[in-house]
Amino acid sequence: MVKRQLPNPKDLLELMQFKKPELNAKKRRLSSALTIEDLRRIAKRRTPKAAFDYTDGAADGEISLARARRAFRDVEFHPSILRDVSVVDTRTTIFGGPSALPFGIAPTGFTRLMQTEGEVAGAGAARDAGIPFTLSTLGTTSIEDVKSVNPVGRNWFQLYVMKQREISYGLVERAAKAGYDTLFFTVDTPVAGARLRDIRNGFSIPPQLTPATVLDALPRPWWWIDFLTTPALEFASLSSTGGTVGELLDSAMDPSISFDDLAIIRTLFPGNIVVKGVQNVEDSKRLVDLGVDGLVLSNHGGRQLDRAPVPFHLLPEVVREVGQDTEVAIDTGIMNGADIVASIAMGAKFTLVGRAYLYGLMAGGRAGVDRMIAILRGEIERTMRLLQVSSLAELEPKHVTQLVRMIPRKQEPRSVEAHLDRS
Repeated sequence: MVKRQLPNPKDLLELMQFKKPELNAKKRRLSSALTIEDLRRIAKRRTPKAAFDYTDGAADGEISLARARRAFRDVEFHPSILRDVSVVDTRTTIFGGPSALPFGIAPTGFTRLMQTEGEVAGAGAARDAGIPFTLSTLGTTSIEDVKSVNPVGRNWFQLYVMKQREISYGLVERAAKAGYDTLFFTVDTPVAGARLRDIRNGFSIPPQLTPATVLDALPRPWWWIDFLTTPALEFASLSSTGGTVGELLDSAMDPSISFDDLAIIRTLFPGNIVVKGVQNVEDSKRLVDLGVDGLVLSNHGGRQLDRAPVPFHLLPEVVREVGQDTEVAIDTGIMNGADIVASIAMGAKFTLVGRAYLYGLMAGGRAGVDRMIAILRGEIERTMRLLQVSSLAELEPKHVTQLVRMIPRKQEPRSVEAHLDRS
């Protein structure tokens, strides 16, 4: 029989300790975000549909993006035991310099359309976190202004080769003059991918007011107030705007880009030349033979060729072939610090986050980007401790199994006679 008694009022008072309410709405909503997916949900509530979908969406059926995220979910970790992980070291070196964490901020276009602070928020957050920030050719803050925000940190520049080559060459020279230490030569965008969400939303640069956009704006007046009361958008490479994102890209990008362009850019930029958008082993080997300083395995976040290879699946084979000769980074589909740990274990030297950064930006400006970095840092450190490794150098392929759902169908070779019969 349980013995009962009247509660002691003093004990009740000790139990009834109410949490002090947070009166700052931004701090309140950001502190409630425990994952990148939480930031995504907040961003979706606070951002007009067209701008949010530009970030959130991908090309065609968005199969590449779904597969990339599923590849990270299909990871099985193999922890060690009885190791001292009271301190874990997340520092690394990449492309000739340091980073406090094994990820940096990826290049994103039209960033101030997502939230008015744009690249200034990203560069400032990267500076304070000690990680690299990458400015896109289609960024909405100038090369020089990003440098002024992050004067001593690591700034990288992502280059599209334009039809008007002098525009691209001028951007490279400006980035070099401003002290950017790494240039991402992007090779997966001869034309724009079919970003169907943007077409359906009528997403244009600059945004056009229609009955649909007005209705969408009503519950999000702060976005339009920011957009209308801050300086007009300026693009590093587009002298004129007007049209959908796909139309703007197609008018600027050059489908004739070649290895000759890479050779020319190398003469213009004194820092590291890293090729972004590599999607097979053969190209990786050729680029290493040409002496590039690094590779980024990427399918552009699923925004270009749908059903393209999953970078995380491609990673082990590329590292096996060229990892001794160059540094290999990876992007696409990263939504958790555990994804980053798995990538490092499978041989990546570094990772880049794009959508995660923009979800944080849309959720809370600079503070939201800080929150994104804090979430990923915490997940990285916790995953390392649970794997019982105390440094990134200790992560090895033995710590990860890539579970496979999509097994390539074996094709029987056809004889010449059979081919002729079908002709």
